[in-house]
Amino acid sequence: MSGSMMGSPVPNEHETVGAYALGILDDAEATAFEAHLATCEWCAQQLDELAGMEPMLAALADLPGSGTPAIGESLSAKPSPRIVNKLVDEVAERRAQKRRRSFYMVAAAAALIIGGPFVAMAASGGDSDGGAKQGQVLAATPKELFDSMSDKVSATDSSTGVSATVAMQEKNWGTSLGLELKGVKGPLKCSLIAVGTNGERWTASTWSVGKWGYGIPNGKTAESKQPLYIGGAVAPAQNEIDHFEVVDSDGNKLVQVAA
Repeated sequence: MSGSMMGSPVPNEHETVGAYALGILDDAEATAFEAHLATCEWCAQQLDELAGMEPMLAALADLPGSGTPAIGESLSAKPSPRIVNKLVDEVAERRAQKRRRSFYMVAAAAALIIGGPFVAMAASGGDSDGGAKQGQVLAATPKELFDSMSDKVSATDSSTGVSATVAMQEKNWGTSLGLELKGVKGPLKCSLIAVGTNGERWTASTWSVGKWGYGIPNGKTAESKQPLYIGGAVAPAQNEIDHFEVVDSDGNKLVQVAA
């Protein structure tokens, strides 16, 4: 800070200069500050001193203990340590908001995978499972996801006539699942349950079956003659799953498939 400003109190209304220099004001706030800037010599001088500091502050925001007085006191460059500390904190908060937005994008994509056809923007830089690069658009249906998985197990229940094939793919976060269901008549509300080797149960997905059903060879509608495809996911690894159950809302087992 220039000598003429040392020891002078900083009016509260002028502290927006830091956020403006970092570019984190919204359009309305930026417009209001620019109107103030046109008549404020103090803010104009501070803005000149802060120009180009965002890259340095961004690096500091990622360091352990960022935003602490020790970082501000270790800087010999302008502006003063108090202002530096404030700006480092602003950058840290800005980056935390970006990380939260990335998490919500991942959660939304997972919900769409389970619910049906989707188009989702990959929010990560990829993973060991061959995930998409950041910004790559993915598109698929539950059937396409089912077909893409090579590890499949099938079973038919002789009493209910329901047939199920469960497709599995191990992920870093658990197991991705696909279900092909045939011979089921409604109306029903059903769930796909993964039962662990320790007896623990996880619900992978839930859905409704219309009165005409799915996978019925002599079905009365074109849709009822086709199998139903459902996507899902569970937390345990594939080798921790003993079997799968398709059950209705009353807990009746329609079919069981060994993992």
